Amino acid sequence: MRLQAVLFDMDGTLLDTAPDFIAICQAMLAERGLPAIDDQRIRGVISGGARAMVAATFAISPEAEGFEALRLEFLERYQRNCAVHSKLFDGMAELLADIEKGNLLWGVVTNKPVRFAEPIMQQLGLAERSALLICPDHVKNSKPDPEPLILACKTLNLDPASVLFVGDDLRDIESGRDAGTRTAAVRYGYIHPEDNPNNWGADVVVDHPLELRKVIDSALCGC
Repeated sequence: MRLQAVLFDMDGTLLDTAPDFIAICQAMLAERGLPAIDDQRIRGVISGGARAMVAATFAISPEAEGFEALRLEFLERYQRNCAVHSKLFDGMAELLADIEKGNLLWGVVTNKPVRFAEPIMQQLGLAERSALLICPDHVKNSKPDPEPLILACKTLNLDPASVLFVGDDLRDIESGRDAGTRTAAVRYGYIHPEDNPNNWGADVVVDHPLELRKVIDSALCGC
């Protein structure tokens, strides 16, 4: 079936949002008189959300006293500064332009709450270009459940088989596969050092956004 839409996970796939997360974590440490940590320690756990980033930053367990206060502070800071340093990954601007020139739809299906995702899309000038933005607020079950991808396909009135979902986490691939979409895993995202995208069962694995050009061209011609 001919490809009609490309959907992206947000963090680590469409956008490099790590710089904002890292800046917030380092600022929280500095304001407490604590030394900075290696940025990679934060980047490596971004897919685990605020809980994982706070735990890595302060080297404490989520069950530790005071953890919840730190987590809430992190979220409050992120609410105010969620699109200061975030940007499209290298090559993604060109890829989106190609998708639009090919008269394909593109959109975002993310586990990031809408209160963060929407402002980021707006501030980066992507909201008016994206066909949809599906967040946990719109469904009962987030990825890896297929519900977000099923909702996206229904919203676009498309057969899932005509949709490619691109993500940097196993749950992205599981969600897309169970929803019936084609799937592409990216190695450039926020992947835990011990994880391997080759083992996720995606239809294709790429190292750079522009490699998706060939994937899309192949899907368009039915190759």
